[in-house]
Amino acid sequence: MEGRIIKALAGFYYVLDSQDRQWSCRARGVFKNKGIQPLVGDFVHFEPVSDQEGWITALKPRKNSLQRPPIANVDQALLVFSVEEPPFSPLLLDRMLVVIEHSGLVPLLCFTKVDLLKDENWMESQYQIYRSIGYELVQTSTVTKVGFERLLSLLEGKITVLAGPSGAGKSTLLNTICPEARQETGTVSKKLGRGRHTTRHVELLKLPRSGLVADTPGFSQLDFIHVTKEELGHTFPELRRAEKECKFRGCLHRNEPDCAVKKLVDEGRIASQRYEHYLQFLSEIEESRTRKR
Repeated sequence: MEGRIIKALAGFYYVLDSQDRQWSCRARGVFKNKGIQPLVGDFVHFEPVSDQEGWITALKPRKNSLQRPPIANVDQALLVFSVEEPPFSPLLLDRMLVVIEHSGLVPLLCFTKVDLLKDENWMESQYQIYRSIGYELVQTSTVTKVGFERLLSLLEGKITVLAGPSGAGKSTLLNTICPEARQETGTVSKKLGRGRHTTRHVELLKLPRSGLVADTPGFSQLDFIHVTKEELGHTFPELRRAEKECKFRGCLHRNEPDCAVKKLVDEGRIASQRYEHYLQFLSEIEESRTRKR
């Protein structure tokens, strides 16, 4: 039989078949022997052994996968960031965008708690930066109920991974667009300025119209293990578009002469904030490679 893994918990994989029946499965030892781990989102072959129980025998080829969170075969990533409580972090957002772009997923940006917005001018400048790059951006508030209709239209018919820093309102957002989820919501620590994780496993949930969405734990700890310094610029769409005009092939947009990216930054056509983050990430990658030698 065939199906898709919709949840992995305590060594069990919950597989949904074509008839919407859920099977509780274990993975055959061959996966461990080959160093392969089934992931939520995987399409699998499984062998029933009793009523609604079975063994996963094979994985179908993946179109993509993430390591943290562990999930496969997704179309897009909804990055959820609050404008306040905790305050918006452009650095963390750009870090997440690098990972998402490198994974080949389509990023969607959702800014939550807009009813708490204190500095509208600063926040509007942040919105404009990401809009100008070409990212889809939605502003939501569970208080005023703004933005949710458009958000649902962007998720319709897609497999979406939901991610963002703790305290940003991911579980509350998920409860609003998918009440059946009944996610436990956490409060933001006043002392630390961040929330506690309330999602403890990855699970795909059906949306009211069509499509699936996954809430994910532990996504805020990010590094660039699989991103090379040559690939980094390609994860910034505005740099990727501009680098065709750089004088040197493989330009890192740092000290090279006749760099089109640096020219556009100087002209204000590429946000200096994003460029500074790019340089910071580039240094991180180089330092990480040096330590490994």
